[in-house]
Amino acid sequence: MELITIKNKELWDSLCDKCFHEKTFLQSFNWGVFNEKLNNKVFYFGVKEGNEILGICLVIEIKAKRGTFLHVPHGPLIFKEENKFKVMKFLRDKLFELAKEEGASFVRFSPILQKTEENEKIFIDLDFNPSPIHMHPEVTWVLDISKPESELLYGMRKTTRYLIRQAFNIKELKVRASKNIEDVDRFYDLYSYTAKVQKFTPFSYSYIKNEFEVFANDKKAMLFFAEYKNKPLSTAFILFWKDTIFYHHGASVRSKIPASYLLQWEIIKIAKLSNYKFYNFWGISPVKKIGNKIEFVNEKHPWNGLSLFKMRFGGEVHEYVKTMDLVVSKPKYLFNRLVETLRKKKRGL
Repeated sequence: MELITIKNKELWDSLCDKCFHEKTFLQSFNWGVFNEKLNNKVFYFGVKEGNEILGICLVIEIKAKRGTFLHVPHGPLIFKEENKFKVMKFLRDKLFELAKEEGASFVRFSPILQKTEENEKIFIDLDFNPSPIHMHPEVTWVLDISKPESELLYGMRKTTRYLIRQAFNIKELKVRASKNIEDVDRFYDLYSYTAKVQKFTPFSYSYIKNEFEVFANDKKAMLFFAEYKNKPLSTAFILFWKDTIFYHHGASVRSKIPASYLLQWEIIKIAKLSNYKFYNFWGISPVKKIGNKIEFVNEKHPWNGLSLFKMRFGGEVHEYVKTMDLVVSKPKYLFNRLVETLRKKKRGL
């Protein structure tokens, strides 16, 4: 096998369709372009055997205060299930060497493989260590929006249907969609306010603006606003990729007006008109299944409120193999691990 570089966007994104498992925009060519705008070094790798490409792997070199590392976000994408071990083993060896060349202390994989004993064993057998933190969701909430609207409404919680209908009766409550870069300022005002109230660390303005710019230029991003008397009460940053839309960022103010419920329903209806099949609400807090019920693993997890909001629209949980680290330089990695462990504890995760 050999590691090749693929810098053609059309070829890369067409290869993404070949993977046997779920995929997200984090392995899209645009995600690489976005990271390049953040001054991160990006590698677009293909794993080739003879004349056949077995998989692709977007790798991002991240230089943080705690050290430099390589990151594979929701990847690699592997084309045939029977090849997943040998592709992972090959990538482990090649990225280990790349990390040494780049002065990185470890390689972090945020896998997109379904969480099963078989898939977890791949990483254990290849000497990976469970990461102290995750960089992208390990648990997401996904709704099949290919169903008729009546069926989607029926699949929601009764209270959610009621709040959507109530919102329709508020004449001055409107939902607006935008592709304009100027509206990033409007989005960020509400986003930063929400971060301050809910006490989470927001992405920077330049991060949000660059992400929107890259994806919107490719007609793959939109901002949605639920406005009451022209004042935004709720907003969503939506990415469109393949057959799925993603609720990547969101914000809202506390209000008795059910703006967020109307916003999500209008997003779903617009996505259906464009023939998207799935709505990925993105990350939720860890859950466990007890019979037909889904419960939170940690009743005090800071994401539980937002997670419950997403789950009220119907759908199902998608759980992936946990984030895994391949150690390259043990002393530097242990320092990074200590910093991340303390940060996780401080955030109550």
